[in-house]
Amino acid sequence: MDPFLTAADAALRTLFATPRATRPCPVLPLETTQLDAAQKQRSGALMRVNHVGEVCAQALYASQAFATRDAGLRADFEAAAREETDHLAWTKGRLDELGARPSLLNPLWYAGAFAMGLVAGRLGDRVSLGFVQETERQVEAHLQSHLERLPAGDHASRAIVVQMRDDEARHAAQARDAGALEFPAPVKALMQAAARVMTTTAHYI
Repeated sequence: MDPFLTAADAALRTLFATPRATRPCPVLPLETTQLDAAQKQRSGALMRVNHVGEVCAQALYASQAFATRDAGLRADFEAAAREETDHLAWTKGRLDELGARPSLLNPLWYAGAFAMGLVAGRLGDRVSLGFVQETERQVEAHLQSHLERLPAGDHASRAIVVQMRDDEARHAAQARDAGALEFPAPVKALMQAAARVMTTTAHYI
């Protein structure tokens, strides 16, 4: 029963509670963000997409922690989820600052990500770790693209995205070192296509 309660608690906290970061929100010292209305709108849309990514990260790690029978690996997934909670809090705080809202479809994104993580977990720990590795690699590339698309003067958002990108790269490396299965190209392409649907929709809704 405990794993079920833990998974349910993670879902409720992610979707309905105010996330609390354990690390200070990244900032660029001496850099002041000044944006016009159009720039705020662009930054808000991009940070909404990033917030959705963190909602999905919570679901993925919760489902994979639920699925594994390896206590050590479960602890690793739970530790990564706690670090991703920082990202969730930072992106939500930045959305508030920009006057932008989170995606209206967050419950749907969470449910879909939880289902995918659960399937990966049921296929075995190496597959589960492979899913983490490939997901984090794609998220890292996605965040790098956002650094190129964010307004140059949005130092607040850029500082957050840089730290998130570095954390995701580390998570991918940790999964690789733990024995992640390298996915074949068609699986990677399918994951990219699914992510593209999510990010395109979340940009607006």
